[in-house]
Amino acid sequence: MMQTANRLNTIQEYYFSKKLREVRSLMAQGKPIINMGIGSPDLTPSQKVLNAIQEAVMDSGAHQYQNYQGLPQLREAISSFYKNKFDVDTNPENEILPLMGSKEGIMHISLSFLNEGDEVLIPNPGYPTYTSVTNLVGAIPKYYDLTAENGWFPDLEKLAKQDLSKVKVMWLSYPHMPTGATATTDQFVEIVAFAKQHSILLVNDNPYSFVLNEEPASILSIPNAKEVCLELNSLSKTFNMAGWRVGFVLGSEEHINAILKVKSNMDSGMFYGIQKGAIAALESSDDWFVELNKVYSARRELIFQLADALNCTYDRDAVGLFVWAKLPEGSVQSEEFIDNVLYTKDLFITPGTIFGSNGEGYIRFSLCITEEKIKEAIARF
Repeated sequence: MMQTANRLNTIQEYYFSKKLREVRSLMAQGKPIINMGIGSPDLTPSQKVLNAIQEAVMDSGAHQYQNYQGLPQLREAISSFYKNKFDVDTNPENEILPLMGSKEGIMHISLSFLNEGDEVLIPNPGYPTYTSVTNLVGAIPKYYDLTAENGWFPDLEKLAKQDLSKVKVMWLSYPHMPTGATATTDQFVEIVAFAKQHSILLVNDNPYSFVLNEEPASILSIPNAKEVCLELNSLSKTFNMAGWRVGFVLGSEEHINAILKVKSNMDSGMFYGIQKGAIAALESSDDWFVELNKVYSARRELIFQLADALNCTYDRDAVGLFVWAKLPEGSVQSEEFIDNVLYTKDLFITPGTIFGSNGEGYIRFSLCITEEKIKEAIARF
């Protein structure tokens, strides 16, 4: 067998890729598994969005290679969206880069700014891809603690006492995944100042702002944040377009041009029809968000009931597509807990440990499941 690259020794197969194989195997055996593990929206995009992609496939040139920077109309729609929703001014010509999902952007940004041996500040708990991509590019993960006691926000005073001389990039995500915590304007101001002081590129991963959140926010709303900040966003969660793979990154012209150098060597642009659908989504009225959140609010109330049945505690004010729940004191460890529930109740829940050591003692429920299925899960307890 051909020997694989050494970089593969630094990562493992993504947890959900591996665990969902196990879940599918149980289902194939006839087990009535209810999957509350993954945040893949089960709802559909709006009819306006579906019409847009259907009509676009007949346009002249729709099936040719597309511009690496995306359609000008898409960048303009993203710019208008950020102005209307976050009061953030961006130049659609050079401060916005559409992506094939924001996950792609994590790799592109890392390849653009990290050299081998550079250090990267990664939240614990946080999205596992930050660590795997850091390892793949030969950089070094340096974890910073997030705890319930500190509102799942970094202790910047404590962090500043560490040796940060080799840190090049800092990942954060507010609203936070997996906990659903939000950051205030003052906290954003504080962390932007921290990044400037230590010459760190701050990247906020922001796909959950409009899910059960009454105060959407962007770190780019902080004055002069673009000097040290990038922000990733996605249509996957907000517009039920996860499988479409539509995301984008915003920042200064210099930072965006650096990312474009990488991206233009790795793909040939997003399919024209998907871009047209994305434009339609970004132009959605406020009614879209209201109706979407009605569905998720009803589901979340039922998830709270399920968490109660498991004797878990949770923050009713957390936002986003998940419920982050603390296991009862004296309970077994997270992975043992969810495996027990999987094999005795045919219910798959995500263990908090896949997001980092500070996720021990927690589990995460997804809201991407019908009310009927959640009620069935409750009945099993």
